[in-house]
This record gives sequence, structure tokens and C-alpha cells, in this order.
Amino acid sequence: MTTTKNQKLLNWVAEVEAMCTPDKVVWCNGSTEEYDRLMGEMVASGMAIKLNEEKRPNSYAFNSDPSDVARVEGRTYIASLKEEDAGPTNNWIDPAELKETMKGLYSGCMKGRTMYVIPFSMGPIGSPISKIGVEISDSPYVVVNMHIMARVSDKVLDVLGDDGDFIPCLHTVGSPLEPGQEDSRWPCAPIEKKYIAHFPEENLIWSYGSGYGGNALLGKKCLALRIASAMAGREGWMAEHMLILRFTNPEGKKFHIAAAFPSACGKTNLAMLQSTVPGWKVETIGDDIAWMKPGPDGRLYAINPEAGFFGVAPGTAEYSNPMALASCRKDAIFTNVVVTPDKDVWWEDMGVECAGGTDWKNNPWTPDMKDADGNPIKGAHPNSRFTARAELCPVICEDWENPAGVPIDIFVFGGKRTTTVPLVHEAFDFNHGVYMGATASSEPTAAALDLGNVALRIDPFAMTPFIGYHAGDYMQHWFDMGEKLGDKAPRCFYVNWFRKTDDGKWLWPGFGENSRVLKWMCDRVEGKVGVRETPIGYMPIDGELDIDGLDLPAEDWAELMKVDTDLYKKTVIDCETFLQKFGDKLPVQITEQLENLKKRLS
Repeated sequence: MTTTKNQKLLNWVAEVEAMCTPDKVVWCNGSTEEYDRLMGEMVASGMAIKLNEEKRPNSYAFNSDPSDVARVEGRTYIASLKEEDAGPTNNWIDPAELKETMKGLYSGCMKGRTMYVIPFSMGPIGSPISKIGVEISDSPYVVVNMHIMARVSDKVLDVLGDDGDFIPCLHTVGSPLEPGQEDSRWPCAPIEKKYIAHFPEENLIWSYGSGYGGNALLGKKCLALRIASAMAGREGWMAEHMLILRFTNPEGKKFHIAAAFPSACGKTNLAMLQSTVPGWKVETIGDDIAWMKPGPDGRLYAINPEAGFFGVAPGTAEYSNPMALASCRKDAIFTNVVVTPDKDVWWEDMGVECAGGTDWKNNPWTPDMKDADGNPIKGAHPNSRFTARAELCPVICEDWENPAGVPIDIFVFGGKRTTTVPLVHEAFDFNHGVYMGATASSEPTAAALDLGNVALRIDPFAMTPFIGYHAGDYMQHWFDMGEKLGDKAPRCFYVNWFRKTDDGKWLWPGFGENSRVLKWMCDRVEGKVGVRETPIGYMPIDGELDIDGLDLPAEDWAELMKVDTDLYKKTVIDCETFLQKFGDKLPVQITEQLENLKKRLS
């Protein structure tokens, strides 16, 4: 039972219980005993697979339903009171209409199940930058993942007190059970009945029908980005899809970097980078989300609101990200990976051999299996995941849970471009940096290349699916924050690790060598190196970005640092077309930056 006397919370729990009619209600306390008990129950029911205790202590694997494997953007809604407040990047439904529909679905939806009440803190408990949420869910899988991804504890209720405010998050798998009915391994509702709904004016989240990832772990993208970005816009702080790292030089001076990259651009790899610069050390503070507020000294302070990593498994290997792999050596949850005969886990591009096992659909699998068209059948789903405790990361920073946060020196934006964009350039000033973030771009994936002359995929601040209000207002908020921070605003840079030669070879070695680029940024902050001015921004003077010891031909380096104005003009056309969709909500500063860039390029 609960110890809370918070009447608002007690009333809400009673209201949900009456609507969803569970068999029983359990208040979660985040304890080891609770975690072990729920895992034991899920192993007994066949939902969870206990992994080899010697190879993977206290770790478990799950297989989701094939219809429930990722975020469902088409079923994700921002239900603001006015449609124009949701903006062109969001699906909007009238909140009254959406609540009517979802209340119909919620009626009796937890029949035959346990309703779990999960009090959690996003960010260190009691931090002035943190927020308290309470998730109600009928999924024990959600409870154990929330144990890792957020701070679930009775202490949260203590901080909440009798009249504190919290963000209500309601979730159900949408699969009620009749008496005697056997449960499925992974209960969920069909795609057309799934809803992930956000009510920004009420700081309210309702999710129905999916048990997977960010659709169900409502502290993650739903609260930490969509609702938090809308709150931050109103309250004068920032909720961003950014990693946070500390980079310390040989003299012990610490620099803090927050970086935003669209998916598949090496964000987690950068967050856990192994520096190749002698004497310089990288430590991880967060791999996915940053909440930032101005501190008493006028600088911007950041916390990682999450307590764990919900990482994509395929491609995570000893050569690409040994620290992520080490983070899930024990106490981890794996979803939709291969389980080997000796009860360990495997996925594609893990860098180790696998003779076979049970695939993500829970069927026997070997690596030589082919589909009807002769293509290899993957053992792990491309979006298979590991849930790992941040505290187990070997390079976690000692200040990662500092309630005051860490002061941000540098913002980095980037995308995946095989041509056009050089390895690194610096913004002329903060407003120019905001323009760079607002027009961060990647080339279309291979699946889209058959569409002919496809424009760039432009993803402002890597936030397109996660902005909880009008993206034009969100961009304006960046400019407003820059004005508020003044000369204490972080310096802004843009990187592109993905340039290729005409015959398709990578020009830059990437991975740990990216630390050389970060060092140049830190040297810029300290005024230790100069720059040359180009139409797109400031760039390194030859010899001042250290590439000693790299097998990098002079012509490759020249290509990495080249600014081709003709190619850039094409990018500007793509950006201008994209920005038109924001209409009169597009900040005037963006238009000014665009016009200035056009002038410089001509």
C-alpha cells in the first residue's frame, strides 16, 4: 500500500481504477525485491527468459509481438486545445474527441490484470531541474524497465509531499482477460487501436495498446521530450534530444558538451567515446536526453533526466561501442534479440560469431536461413533493444547525478552527409548556431533512394518526432534562450563524420578519432586556436586540428575540409523549402540567417 497523502494522486489512481477495472492495484517502490518478484512471475508465465547467470548475471530477454516493435509515429498525437499549436510536425486530434475515444477503450481494459502505480523522478530525486511523474500501467515489463530507466522509489512520494505536482502517465497494453482466459506472451492491441496521446496544456500522457519502448515507458520520449519540451517553452528552460559528455584535458580542465544527432548518426557512440587524444578523457553523463536550465551564475546547466540507457542492440559491438556493451554485462533487459542455446544474447553486427538460437519471434534460427526471395533472415529485430543501468557504464561521470547539473560549454549539431558538409565548422554566433541546429540534415536512407531526386531529410535539433508543440515556436524558444544567456550561451558547432570518396570509402576514420574534433572545439572555447572564415562558418586553420598519426592522405583531408559553394546552394534550396511549412510561425531570425547564408554563398 501507499504512504502518500497527496489527494490529487489518490483521486487520480481511484479514478483510473474505476475506469480500467483491474483485479488488484499495486503501488511500486522500486526495490530489488519488487524487481526480482516481477521477473520471477514473468519467467513463470513464459513472457521473460532468464539468461545464463554466469555469462549475463541477473539479466532477462523478452520477445515482443511482431506488430509491436517500435515507436508508432502515425498513432502518436499532440492533443493541444488549438490545432495550430501542434504545428505541422505533429498529428493533432481535438483533445475532447480523443479523450472520448480513449475512455471507451480504457473502460474495463485492465480486467484480469494487476494495475501498477509507479512513482518516478526524471532526473536526480529532489533536483531543481527534475520532474516527478506517476505512471499507471498493467504491464510488469513496463515496471521493470522503469526501474532501470527512471528513479522509481518511495522517496519520490516523499518529495511529492501532500500537495506537490506530478505528471500523470496512464498506460495499458489494451488486452483485458476474461476469467480462465490464457494470456499471450506479449499482450497488445492491433495497430489501429494503438494510441500514444499527449495533452500539453494539462501535462498529461495517455497510452493505449502498445507494450514497447517509448510507447509504454512513458517517462522516456513522452514525458522527457514531448511534454517536457512544451513545459520548457512555457517555463524558460530546455528539454532536448541530446547526449551530454564531459571532456577533460591533461591539466584537469573540464568541458561539457551537449550534442544532437538524428537517428543512425552515432549519438550513443559519441556519448561513450574512447578518446584517442593523449591525456584527454571522455566521461558519459547522458546518451539521449538533456534537460537544461540557467543556473545562478547565468550559465546553462544540464542533467540527464534518465537513469538508464535504452539502446539499439544491432551494431553495438566491441569495436564500435565497448562501453555500451559493458553497460549491459549484468542487470540488463534485452528485447527482440537472439537467445543462444547457452542462454546468452546475440544480435547482428555484434562482432562475435553465432551458430544460432531462438530469434526475436521466438522461433529456431540459424545465420544461414533465407526468406522466400533468398535474403538472409535476421535473428534480432533491427530495432531490438537493451535496457541498461547508467551507473554500470565504465565511463559514467561522477557528476552524472549531480542535482545542480553540469555547465554546458558547447552545443554540437550534425547529420549524415556523404558530400557537401565538411568535418567540422563553428557558428559565427549563437543565432547562427540555432540556424545550424534548425536545418540539421541527413541524406535519405537507401529505402528512399528509389524515389528519384529526394530532398534532404531535415530534422531540426534531431527533435522532429518529439517537439510537443509548434516547431516554429520551439525554434523561437531557442533564440529566446540565447538572448537570456547572452555571452554565457554555449558555443555552437556542426559536425559530419560521414563524408565519402567518389568510390564510396569513408574519408574520416570516426569512432574514437572524433575526440580530435572535440579537442579542437575545446581549444576554440579557450581561445587557443584561430579560425578561417568561410561562407558557412568558422573552420580550422590547417595544422590546428591535430591529425598526427592518422593514415589520412592530404587530398582526403582537403576534401573533408572543403566548402563547395555550388553544392551548399542546393542544400540551402532544400532548407528553404522545408522551412516554408512553418508559415508565419517561422522565427524572423531564421529568415535572417537564411538570407545571410545565401549572400555569403553568392
